[in-house]
Amino acid sequence: MKKHISTLIATLGFVVLSQAQTLDDYLSIAAENNPGLQANYKTFEASLQSVAQAGSLPDPTLSFGYFISPVETRVGPQRARFSLAQRFPWFGTLKAQKGVVTLLAEAKYQEFLDARNRLFYEVSAAYYPLYELQRLIALEEENVRILSSYKDIATVQFKNGKGAMVDVLRADMRLNDAKTNVSILHQKKKPLTTRFNRLLNQPDSVAVRIQDTLVVNTLADAYRRDTLLSSNPLLEVLDLQQKASEAQERVAVKQGWPTMGVGLDYVMVGEDPTIATSDNGKDVFMPMISMSLPIFRGKYKAAQKEAQLMQASYALQKEEIFNKLVTSYEGVWFELQKQRELVQLYEDQIQTSEQSLKLLFSAYSNSGKDFEEVLRMQQQLLKYQQLKATTLSAYYIALSELDYITTKTK
Repeated sequence: MKKHISTLIATLGFVVLSQAQTLDDYLSIAAENNPGLQANYKTFEASLQSVAQAGSLPDPTLSFGYFISPVETRVGPQRARFSLAQRFPWFGTLKAQKGVVTLLAEAKYQEFLDARNRLFYEVSAAYYPLYELQRLIALEEENVRILSSYKDIATVQFKNGKGAMVDVLRADMRLNDAKTNVSILHQKKKPLTTRFNRLLNQPDSVAVRIQDTLVVNTLADAYRRDTLLSSNPLLEVLDLQQKASEAQERVAVKQGWPTMGVGLDYVMVGEDPTIATSDNGKDVFMPMISMSLPIFRGKYKAAQKEAQLMQASYALQKEEIFNKLVTSYEGVWFELQKQRELVQLYEDQIQTSEQSLKLLFSAYSNSGKDFEEVLRMQQQLLKYQQLKATTLSAYYIALSELDYITTKTK
């Protein structure tokens, strides 16, 4: 399993050295560098080390005793005693304990997967506002160029006696507003870039390359709804924890049985010059066996009850997560449909506004009148263009959240 995870991390971090130009490249960098995700992976690795610990026998005990006043025996005085003992849990206890921690380690792996998926969502949710900002800056800068040209045209119309000076002043006011908006939007870029780079654990100064266009594709009905509950890491975590509690209940039963012990005593015996026997001063070896008597049953019954209650708790938590996932899916699905319809609306409004603007500008060029309507329609067009950019960003953020809910990685 450890090798499998290492391969997974290497795959996710494939594109790191080159300047990333797509969101998928940034997701790979985040999977490789994000400290929070790395911490989750280290936690999983640490849990794997518990498996070997749970399946090991308790350490043997070695003791030594020295007789300050030697004990006289028939074969001589006892000088010192060495004892070596090993205890053995009831049959199957170690295997059951190992099964518990193995299941809990698998649960940590699922937590790592959920952390990775959530990181992908967070990176996406930080990426699309940068697209929106980039688009808003481009639109506002184009607006500055258009208003500058309008100001020049209004000035010419005034000099030719076909327009009023107030038209020049109106254009100048709108132009100042637009320039201020451009300045503010540029200042907004730094906090958004910092937020994004920190998710990738990159320096704040690293430039983020954003794609130029986004389009809304029609999603199939109940898009990925069938995967909502089939492979969700959060549900897998609770399922594994529930199984671990069932295994812990079996461990509690086995711990209520006796433990066995075997040992060996070695007694050093000194020679007694007053005794003339063949075994005078002969050391003594004494094999031993022991057995615990688990007669105080309260703690074992409490351990079994604890495991049973945790099983019920995990079952209820799974039901709660299930309900939240379904609710979240329906909410995000509605948001996607809403944003898709708004994008279509704004595209239609942009087209209509462009046509209206051409007619109004043509009329103004001929008559020198209704310049304010030209400015108003230009601002209306800009508004719909900005709303479209904001809606596209919101659509893709919602789609990223849906991918997270339905466990789509990339």
